[in-house]
Amino acid sequence: MQHENTLAYAQSLDQQDPLKSFRTAFLFPQHNGQDVIYFCGNSLGLQPKSVEKYVLEQLANWADYGVEGHFKTNTPWMYYQKTTQESLAKIVGAKPSEVVAMNQLSVNLHLLMVSFYRPTAKRYKIIMEGTAFPSDQYAMESQVMHHGFKPEDAIIELMPRQGEYTLRKEDILAAITEHADSLALVMMGGVNYYSGQFFPLAEITEAAHAVGAFCGFDLAHTCGNIPLQLHDWKVDFATWCSYKYLNSSPGGIAGIYIHEKHGNNPETPRFAGWWGYQESTRFQMKKGFIPEPGAEGWQLSNVPVLQMAAHRAALDLFDEAGIENLRTKSLALTSFMQFVIEEKNKSLGYEKYQIITPLQANERGAQLSMICKEGGRESFDNLVAQGIIGDWREPEVLRFAPVPLYNSFEEVYKFGQII
Repeated sequence: MQHENTLAYAQSLDQQDPLKSFRTAFLFPQHNGQDVIYFCGNSLGLQPKSVEKYVLEQLANWADYGVEGHFKTNTPWMYYQKTTQESLAKIVGAKPSEVVAMNQLSVNLHLLMVSFYRPTAKRYKIIMEGTAFPSDQYAMESQVMHHGFKPEDAIIELMPRQGEYTLRKEDILAAITEHADSLALVMMGGVNYYSGQFFPLAEITEAAHAVGAFCGFDLAHTCGNIPLQLHDWKVDFATWCSYKYLNSSPGGIAGIYIHEKHGNNPETPRFAGWWGYQESTRFQMKKGFIPEPGAEGWQLSNVPVLQMAAHRAALDLFDEAGIENLRTKSLALTSFMQFVIEEKNKSLGYEKYQIITPLQANERGAQLSMICKEGGRESFDNLVAQGIIGDWREPEVLRFAPVPLYNSFEEVYKFGQII
């Protein structure tokens, strides 16, 4: 597409946008009486207006039914997690039985490591990206130490080549081959939080399986951002949060995916809890854990209904919009944002703003990360002062994510003018 750096052009793209009406479904923070330009959905998504209705409905059920709300309402709490499984399955490319909303991301990651990091004296190493989000780093460190290994021996951190900001696919696959005999697990982010790089998940999974290792992903920056096919790719496990692109409330409930070959095997190791027990006999309170088939067998505790109500409200918007349609618009938004940043550099006569996110569309999601080569923090603070909300990541990166559910091309144009 041949872009133009004009307001009329941006407005024409908005007029042609089949998803433009979804913007009105969200609440925007205000700046000088106007909606902010909110490019921070990669950190915390905006609140859908429907959340209030969905949460109030469950508060009313609690008031009207008390404990009987587990069975007698139009949305019985006993089965509330099931109301999200179809939606989540479409977003991550799985069977409904392979996904469930539960806990928080780091809690889920530790639970999944019980199942999929089972080191031996020979196979004990984990491959991950070297610039993974700190919570993933801490989880891997503590897991290998729990099994009696040293992180510096057991964890292989993949770093970009000198002078580069993203990992090359061939280097990831080569590392898997190099450590084939000692590799227990590949556990990477789907999209790296810092650079915005989307990794080739299918090929990484295939390479891990070829050497006898498990493969899983932290999809915090991927779920609701990029269409996935976890089941078809034969990914062993994944977890994600719901408060970024899924817009399901600050610290909202997370989710997991477990391939059916593991989820339907009651012998798959796990830490057991009451809500993961076989549903049909759960209230018989018998000893001896019998897991519910599928991802639900990893649940520990009963569903936090108010968080789930907010999650359900957001997922209904995804059902209506469609993840493939959202991806189409997202690619157009980031393409236009890349263009206006490059136009700004041309007007300055040098590259003040260096985009470090891959420029190939299939290697990124909604986020563009860039380095401001002069006064980066000051530039970021100035944008915030003018009503543009992105985020800053130490030591030098500004991150902006035009989200297709609620951001517009006109906002991207204005961003280019202000920056």
